[in-house]
Amino acid sequence: MCRSNRVVLAALVLWVSGLAGCQDLAPHHLEELFRPSTELSEIVGFLAGLGTTFAAFPDLLAMLKRRSSEGMNPRMGAIMGAFQILWIYYGMLIASRPVIIWNVIAVFINFLTVGAYAYFLRKEKEKSLTAATESKTNS
Repeated sequence: MCRSNRVVLAALVLWVSGLAGCQDLAPHHLEELFRPSTELSEIVGFLAGLGTTFAAFPDLLAMLKRRSSEGMNPRMGAIMGAFQILWIYYGMLIASRPVIIWNVIAVFINFLTVGAYAYFLRKEKEKSLTAATESKTNS
């Protein structure tokens, strides 16, 4: 199991064990998430979340455009994604729609970045292995 998977698994185990062991850690008043009104604090939260959520998006786009993992480090995306899962849980605890929504999107973006990195890295290794094999065959 790779390191990023272990981090995610550890975060999920802590989250589930926390939910099972302490009533205060269980989300309360989730019905407030579905209220039709929007307060000024939520508008500010949505705007703040927009900026922080899409901070990793340019790196993902650049990697997809280059079709290469060059210059990318997947650790940041994996760590951010794992801890954003905790932010989602926190958002449920305080019944904050902006915190939940933006962190769900951010988890998706960060794990997509890690997945794209792994995909392109595998393709690059296959390509270099093929090139090395052809080089030996031609020599």
